Formats: sequence, structure tokens, C-alpha cells
Amino acid sequence: MPDFIYLASQSPRRRQLLDQLGVRHELLLPNADGDEAEDAEAIEAVLSGEAPTDYVERVTGLKLDAAVARHARRGLPLAPILCSDTTVALGRTIYGKPEDAEDAARMLAELSGHEHRVLTAVALQVGAKRLTALSVSRVRFAELTPAQIGAYVASGEPMGKAGAYGIQGPVAQYVENLNGSYTGIMGLPLYETAQLLRAAGVLRD
Repeated sequence: MPDFIYLASQSPRRRQLLDQLGVRHELLLPNADGDEAEDAEAIEAVLSGEAPTDYVERVTGLKLDAAVARHARRGLPLAPILCSDTTVALGRTIYGKPEDAEDAARMLAELSGHEHRVLTAVALQVGAKRLTALSVSRVRFAELTPAQIGAYVASGEPMGKAGAYGIQGPVAQYVENLNGSYTGIMGLPLYETAQLLRAAGVLRD
């Protein structure tokens, strides 16, 4: 078994979390142009009536499919390929990455004062075998004032993050309650990920 894995994610937080596990990894990302250019918006589009759990698991699978094809196309050395995706849900409403500052402010206003779910799906391709896991956490925000939302959005931190926030940033001061996986909310649940990596022989006790 190789002593590293491929990570098919641009998230610096996922790299940080793999480092926390002591797992050596190399990025497996698409080129910006040519035949490897990928339409992330199309992959992450929500299907009509799709439940949040079904959505995050489907998107993670599609991203891993693309990474597996990318790996084969490049003729890279064999190693497990890890992919993960996170979404935020209030009831059946899915909150992905905000399109702009106005969209980020809208999301935060809707999450304000409510408990929402953070769902992170993880998938690991090991040869022809695919291992999967799902982490579901619950987060409750205090009531956020327009000024608090405006200041947070102005910081730029909500952009590129599901639900328009990063739990590891300043927004944590408004979290009244958290039940579940802190690292899952960050984007890579370490307990579930470690289980998959052990099953693949990458991590050993």
C-alpha cells in the first residue's frame, strides 16, 4: 500500500486536517483549462426535490468519479483517492457556497437564531473499491444583528464556504450550541475519515 493518498479538494482546511492525522497527501486537482476543466457549478447543482443527505453524497460521488478519471488520464502512481463535500441544511433547504456578498448575507440571516445541520460526505477510492461515510452535525446560531452579519460578510470569510461561514473563524462566537463533529463542520470529519483510511490500510493503530 502506498504511503500517501491523493486529495481531490482545493480546501486548505482539508489539507490541514489530513496533516493533523499525519497522512501524507498529494493534491489531485483539475487543470484550469483544456479537457480537464470541470464545471463545478454543474456538479454542485441541486436536483429538484433532492434531500440534503442525497445531495451531499451524490455530489461527493461525482467529484470522486472526476478525480478517478483524472488520475487515470494522467497515468499517475496508484494510491487511494480521497474526496469530500460539505453542505448546510435548514430543514430540506440546502445552503451551498454563496454566489456573492448579498447571497452570503441572506444565508446568514436565514440561519440566524435557528439550528441547522452540517452534512459532510467522505468517499475514498481504493483500486476498484469505494468506501464512503457521512457525518451529520447540528449547529445553532444566536440571533445575529444586521451589523454582525455585515461585518462578517465584509471580512470575505463566508465566500467559498457552504452556508456562508467557517466554524473555525470569528463566526464561532455566535455558535450557541454544537452537537456532532467539529472537524466535520470544517469539511473533513476526522473520525469517519480515519475509519476509511484504516479500512484501506493507510492508517494503522
